[in-house]
Amino acid sequence: MLLAIDVGNTNIVLGVFDDRTLVQSWRLQTLRERTSDELGLLVEGLFAHSKIEKSSITGVILGSVVPPLTSTLRSMSQRYFGVEAVVVEPGVNTHMPILYENPAEVGADRIVNAIAAFDICGGKGRPLIVVDFGTATTLDAITAKGEYLGGAICPGVTISADALFQRAARLPRIDVRKPSRVVGRTTVGAMESGLFWGYVGMVDGLVRRMSDELGGNAVCVATGGLADVIAPEIPQIQHVDADLTLHGLRIVWERNQ
Repeated sequence: MLLAIDVGNTNIVLGVFDDRTLVQSWRLQTLRERTSDELGLLVEGLFAHSKIEKSSITGVILGSVVPPLTSTLRSMSQRYFGVEAVVVEPGVNTHMPILYENPAEVGADRIVNAIAAFDICGGKGRPLIVVDFGTATTLDAITAKGEYLGGAICPGVTISADALFQRAARLPRIDVRKPSRVVGRTTVGAMESGLFWGYVGMVDGLVRRMSDELGGNAVCVATGGLADVIAPEIPQIQHVDADLTLHGLRIVWERNQ
């Protein structure tokens, strides 16, 4: 069995695969100060609760956009599972051509998302666009030949909501959700409308422009925490896969065996 670890700025997502099947997944808050022992004990508890034997793990794959935690999780993997983790290095061990001017600048999450999307929807002569509604909202373009081309990075929905609360003295903190109407009749309703429909419009516009630049027939795949909420309002998004990043990590691990 394989343990896949996706280290994001907000959450650490762990998934256990039995061959190509995702058996279990968990989400931890990303705290840069955690030690390898703290993370190891947390993971041990999750395994015990799900009745998964640690000894069944024969491989660990790690994709991280938080450098301080990369070495911490490598140590955790070695100490608690007796396995040397494979660390995703864009342009080195992902086996996807990267057409970025500096491939080392691309986040591991963006590359594994692209790999998973191409594995699921590629090979049909059409380019791909992956939208990830994470801490940052990223849009990534993959050519019809399976090359990572580049993309766009925007502030995430939650970041925008927090910025409104912190920078405008009279505006309250709100959750991101689909409002009942576009024209808000309260301050909270107006904020909910601006955040939700503003993001729908932004992503819709970026997907359209990116698709036009790619030839006009791109397949669009969405993932991330708010994908289920926002993607249904964007007709260009044909597929939603909450576990896209974990599957991308699994594919990278298989390619390195």
